[in-house]
Amino acid sequence: MSIRDQRPEQGSGATSDGSSTFSSLLPWQVREHRFPPARLGRRGLDADEVYTYLDRVAGDMMALHAEITKHRQETLRIKTALRRWQPEQARLANGERQ
Repeated sequence: MSIRDQRPEQGSGATSDGSSTFSSLLPWQVREHRFPPARLGRRGLDADEVYTYLDRVAGDMMALHAEITKHRQETLRIKTALRRWQPEQARLANGERQ
């Protein structure tokens, strides 16, 4: 499967607070966005150039989303370790032993 075909599961475009009022732009949305042709008598954009650029933007976005996911997982790991460590330290501070 190519990068172009990778799509997130349904409903994953919501904002970080869970609302769907203002959805984040996702890589596949950038890749699949199509611009309307220029009106008759007007000069338009080179479609190949536009879509090459959109593919580049989508690739960058995908890399950023992967980094964000990696950092969120690391943050969760650290929070979990801290939650285990704090009660243990509190017991030691109170003179208790396990």
